[in-house]
Amino acid sequence: MFLGCAPGVGKTYEMLAQAHALLGEDVDVVVAVVETHGRSVTAAMTDGLEIVARRDVEHRGAVLAEMDIDAVLARRPQVALVDELAHTNAPGSRNAKRWQDIDELRAAGIDVLSTINIQHLESLNDVVQEITGIVQRETVPDDVVRAADEIELVDIAPQALRQRLSAGKVYPGDRVGGALANYFREGNLTALRELALLWLADQVDDNLATYRAAHQITATWEARERVVVALTGGPESATLLRRAGRIASRSSAELVVVHIAAADGLSDPAAVDIAKLTELAKGFGAQTHTIVGDDVPGALLEFARGVNATQLVIGTSRRSRWQRILDEGVGSTVVRNSGKIDVHMVTHDQTRARNPLDIRQTRFHRPLSWVFAVLVPAAAAGLLAFLDRWLGIASESALFFVVVLAVSMLGGIGPAALSAIVSGLLLNYFFTSPRYTFTINEADNLITIIVMLMIAIAVAALVDSATVRRVQAQRASRDAELLATFSGAVLSGEGLEGLLRRVRETYDQQAVTLIRRSGREAGTVESSVGEDPPVEPGAADTVCPVPGSDFAILLSGPKLGGRERKVLGAVATQAAGIVERRELAAEAAEARALAETDQLRRALLSAVSHDLRTPLAAVKAAASSLRGTDVTFSPEDTAELLATIEESTDHLTALVGNLLDSSRLAAGVVRPDLQMVYLTEVVSRAMMGISRLDPSGADRVELDVEQMLVYADPGLLERVLANLIDNALRHSGQATSVQVRAWSDPLDSAKCTVSVSDHGAGVPAESWDKIFTAFQRLGDSGSGNGVGLGLSVAQGFVRAMGSEITPSETLGGGLTMSFDLPSGPPPGALGVEVEVPNG
Repeated sequence: MFLGCAPGVGKTYEMLAQAHALLGEDVDVVVAVVETHGRSVTAAMTDGLEIVARRDVEHRGAVLAEMDIDAVLARRPQVALVDELAHTNAPGSRNAKRWQDIDELRAAGIDVLSTINIQHLESLNDVVQEITGIVQRETVPDDVVRAADEIELVDIAPQALRQRLSAGKVYPGDRVGGALANYFREGNLTALRELALLWLADQVDDNLATYRAAHQITATWEARERVVVALTGGPESATLLRRAGRIASRSSAELVVVHIAAADGLSDPAAVDIAKLTELAKGFGAQTHTIVGDDVPGALLEFARGVNATQLVIGTSRRSRWQRILDEGVGSTVVRNSGKIDVHMVTHDQTRARNPLDIRQTRFHRPLSWVFAVLVPAAAAGLLAFLDRWLGIASESALFFVVVLAVSMLGGIGPAALSAIVSGLLLNYFFTSPRYTFTINEADNLITIIVMLMIAIAVAALVDSATVRRVQAQRASRDAELLATFSGAVLSGEGLEGLLRRVRETYDQQAVTLIRRSGREAGTVESSVGEDPPVEPGAADTVCPVPGSDFAILLSGPKLGGRERKVLGAVATQAAGIVERRELAAEAAEARALAETDQLRRALLSAVSHDLRTPLAAVKAAASSLRGTDVTFSPEDTAELLATIEESTDHLTALVGNLLDSSRLAAGVVRPDLQMVYLTEVVSRAMMGISRLDPSGADRVELDVEQMLVYADPGLLERVLANLIDNALRHSGQATSVQVRAWSDPLDSAKCTVSVSDHGAGVPAESWDKIFTAFQRLGDSGSGNGVGLGLSVAQGFVRAMGSEITPSETLGGGLTMSFDLPSGPPPGALGVEVEVPNG
């Protein structure tokens, strides 16, 4: 595929140059279709190449040359040149679009070289319209272009393209001025060029991601800038996101938002509003990813490397200087282990916004707490030894109480008890009489030591209990956060596969599978994501059955613990619910279809039992009379009996035709062949059919049809008119006429209105929505021929042509059926030549 940013950049020239190179390598190359647009240099490049003759298609008096796909298939070259991928074929061609022709060639084993401009890509159609102010009518799905084995960008600077245009190498001289002033403005070309480069870069990036996944490559390749920003969900998130957005925009990089759900580290202890975080990221055009990891720096860096990030944006730490002595924190750890990933540490107002009374980050590590339980009372004893001459026993006891409380709050029950005992012994040995002995002369000293021990244990137990509850609350908050993420995936319509993909990403799994573990379909894989997904419990690292259900989630990757299994159990229930709802919906749809089929069958049998048997009985009676030998019929009687047989047979043919048409509509296989036709000719053919069925009725039809062209399928339109006229004749009195009118809308010349009116009993307005129901005859089933399909078939055919039959009351009584037809191709078909019949 040769991709260009605008016409005239040289796509066709490059394609022809490639064809000559292939020809020099003894590759069988033919030109299926090349549009030179009168450019002599491009035309000269076709010299020496075999050209498959095009087929001529006549449209409205003009002859168009289209690619002869049958001739190319018959020639069966190795490579075919098919210019202008977005071209729309003339009506009546095998395929509507040229890219569909290319699909057919490729299916036959023929390689294809083709060209396209960036403005014809479907995903960029609205962007190009905003840039240039011009609506591109011909578009190609992006997947068609992305499916090419190779895409080559044919690039040229905007100034060079404008010079080429000025020199008359792109358009004739009379079109150059307007083109330069409009579509080919330098700003437009620059924007289109950048659009083409970015689109192609995305294609290359997709291929790179596929390759890295297939080869299990986790190291960062700096092929394209990708910025990952880690958010806590706190008030500083907007600041970090704005800073990351500016970093990404300066290098045209992709922005990725990640939130690590953990009990500490980057996660703020307050509840994180995932919906708010996602909405905030959406405003910057980024998607939010939630990852579980107790080792926050490790999980963050692993995610960044997984998405091939080149830059990482994180906020500065809230830790105090003293806290960083014991634990360097997330930021420092990430910087130290980041490797090739550049790390940006962004300052924010929340850096110092920490509760000074919050001691949860200052609890001693267990080994240190035992050391401090001894050293702190010893330090206090040293201080009191210096102050002993000025202090009494009460003050010295109070200081030891403070020491014990501090160790109790920071060290736990064991270190607190040890600190209380050491403090009591030091107080007794150094500061109570008799000094420098452990003898206790006064009961008050013993009580002081005991009280000190009790207070230490009580305070430590209280702090430990609060700590446990805080951890439990944090875990519950994280679980709720994850459940909100998974539920959001279900509510947003990502489906079962999207939910499993979120599970795989969140828990850093290689693959995730949902299977049936019991029942008739045990072992059936409902859905799976990832590389080499497990298909049975024995092949999985983690198995999470759905409580009270036949389903289980199998995970391949790091084994999950009990905490993760609780959340995963809820997710598994959601996944099983999706499957069960899908099955229930399928069963309900099947039940509805069966009910409709049964209703249709009963209605068909009811109608056919009378309406088909009546003409059959007439045919049988007339044929039996003619074959009888006991009665000799005159020529007039014989002719009348033969006419009865013919009339009844015509009625049977019409009834069977409507039944077949109804089945085609129900199967959705009606494909209208829209073209320009004269309405009077279609009306005349419909009246010929009416005359054969009901000669006397045809005489009651009054025609008032202007000589005009309409854009419709002539065969379907004839059946619509025949059914509407026949219905009007059967429901109007024998002495009344039926009017068929057609006229152009005075307010809209591009529209023609057709109506069929009768002066019968009419239909109440409240029943208008029922008259198009199959086998519905609104109480007239006892008279006339037909199975109640005429109006149903007519409405189906009109809808297939893009319109709608509308009932209304006839002036003076009766019913009028009307519908609109375009007087020319719709806007989506502009530039497509259509056939106009001669005459």
